[in-house]
Amino acid sequence: MPNYAVIDLGSNSIRLVVYEVRNDKKRAYTNKDFRSLINDKVMAGLAAYVEDGVFTKAGVKRAVSVLKGHLKRSKYFQCKRVDVFATAVLRNASNCDEAIAAIEKDTGLPVTLLSARDEAHLGFVGATCDRAIERGTLIDIGGGSTELTRIEGGKQRDNVSLGQGSLSSYAQFVKDILPTPEEAAAIREAFWKHVEALPNREAFRAETFYGIGGTARAAAKMYAQTHGEGVRPKTLSPEQVRDILALRRQNASAYAHSALKASAERIHTLTPGCLILESLLTGLGATKLEICKYGVREGYLIERMLG
Repeated sequence: MPNYAVIDLGSNSIRLVVYEVRNDKKRAYTNKDFRSLINDKVMAGLAAYVEDGVFTKAGVKRAVSVLKGHLKRSKYFQCKRVDVFATAVLRNASNCDEAIAAIEKDTGLPVTLLSARDEAHLGFVGATCDRAIERGTLIDIGGGSTELTRIEGGKQRDNVSLGQGSLSSYAQFVKDILPTPEEAAAIREAFWKHVEALPNREAFRAETFYGIGGTARAAAKMYAQTHGEGVRPKTLSPEQVRDILALRRQNASAYAHSALKASAERIHTLTPGCLILESLLTGLGATKLEICKYGVREGYLIERMLG
């Protein structure tokens, strides 16, 4: 069975996933057709290397260093193909082309830059590889952006990218590790301005939201940690997300210790991510968020590599 490696060069982390594919000659794939052999994440924090809209040489150096490590690990699996894709951190940089060219030169691998529409579409492909979604809104809160996809009749109808994510929120508004009440309010206000600027905001209103990506999973882990549950819940309500944020206001020390246990590498981005998540769920009328196991990387594997 052939192995395929996907490297996701994101705003917050750079992740390598090696998939074993049972049969790469099929015309359609579900989650039963592949399994991950290794899932290796490095919290590179590339969004912090953007200065005045420019992705710096230090950022390129950091990205190259992590990518070379991932490439070295992928060689143990004798992969049939290794692909690198990048999202908002490079997409939104004013020197995007130059930064990608420098990374490609030093790693020897081409970097596929996903547009906001690509990212939302591949997230939908991944999220639906293990389930059918008839209607709802798919959300992906990344480090540098937040993608929304409207699903109707089992198909994606609209998708938008909002230029604020968990890490960019932290970098712009938070001075220490946890945001103060004033900083939290600033994150909410700035994010909701992005939502209000949408020409079709009401199109994304739905009772059920579907969450892909690290922020949704980290929020579920945090809820389990703060409520003494051994297993991460598969769904979250707006009230449960508000419970997480309430603990931060009531007992910042207990909140910080719980965050370290739930998702240590996201302790600085967890709260901004939850603020964005709660704003979307409440503001767009959702009653629950279903946490999806698969997302953009699996969508990329299915459509760009196997398709």
